[in-house]
Amino acid sequence: MKAVILTHPCNAKDITLTEVAIPELKPGWVPIRVKAFGLNHSEVLLRKFEIENSYIAKPIIPGIECVGEVVDANGTRFHIGEKVMALMGGMGRSFNGSYAEYVLMPEKQVFSFKSNLEWTELGAIPETFYTAYGSLFQSLQLTSDDTLLIRGGTSTVGLAALQLAKAIGATVISTTRHEENFEMLFKNGADGVMLEGDDFIQRFLDHYPQGATKVLELIGASTLRESLRLTSLHGIVCHTGLLGGVYGLKNFDPIKGIPSGVYLTGFYSNNPTQQQIDAMMRVIEKGNIHPIIARRFSFDNIAEAHELAEKRGLTGKIVIEM
Repeated sequence: MKAVILTHPCNAKDITLTEVAIPELKPGWVPIRVKAFGLNHSEVLLRKFEIENSYIAKPIIPGIECVGEVVDANGTRFHIGEKVMALMGGMGRSFNGSYAEYVLMPEKQVFSFKSNLEWTELGAIPETFYTAYGSLFQSLQLTSDDTLLIRGGTSTVGLAALQLAKAIGATVISTTRHEENFEMLFKNGADGVMLEGDDFIQRFLDHYPQGATKVLELIGASTLRESLRLTSLHGIVCHTGLLGGVYGLKNFDPIKGIPSGVYLTGFYSNNPTQQQIDAMMRVIEKGNIHPIIARRFSFDNIAEAHELAEKRGLTGKIVIEM
């Protein structure tokens, strides 16, 4: 089979496909014929520098998600030909991931699903939509009565969250750093769009004096203090993303930094369950959601896909088709 093998840092243009053996069966693991997979920023970071760390099992096939079909039940709960997705749990770091025509995945990281979406659209779902779904419904406990603020609304998770939240009837305000994104966000269902930047708290409260009942914080620590201050009484802020490049808060006093009666939580997408995937797919089906795809690439053009992933300004997910 064809696969991408990484042993050391490299530039996007240097990614090549290698002929390797199809993985051999072992108990408790599910063999999958890959149909499509999404390209993620974490895979770019792996290629550029993370591969040097000792916790990466080298040589490694990268890729933290995929969709495909089971090719052998191998004593697991799955059956041949079943549609499945695999994501996270060490995929592409502790064991070989999705940048291959066939993968062997631990049974606990494989989830069956039913959908009439085409494979390329399905390839945009696992990690991105699961992160958005878990943040909204597990951590934020979102309902149709909520006013949701998405900070970092044009990111892949931000767009997925917008689609999921509108599917249940919530009011959604998305933020962006660029005015040219307003039309796209409104087109995809946003009830309001606001520019990030100076005086954001005051500008937000001028438009929404009651504040947001729920806030999905995808920019991260650099704007978290602001988000806590514009959340209404008994509202919730979920810290999920790190788009702002700040990974922690210095001198953060939770007693003073978290307003009384406002709740701060987070979401970590490493441990999905079949129940969560089933619920996520029901919302996608009910809302007739089609993932927003920036570009589609064939597996042979994986290097070009990585080059594009390093550029800013994309709208939607890059998906690799087998």
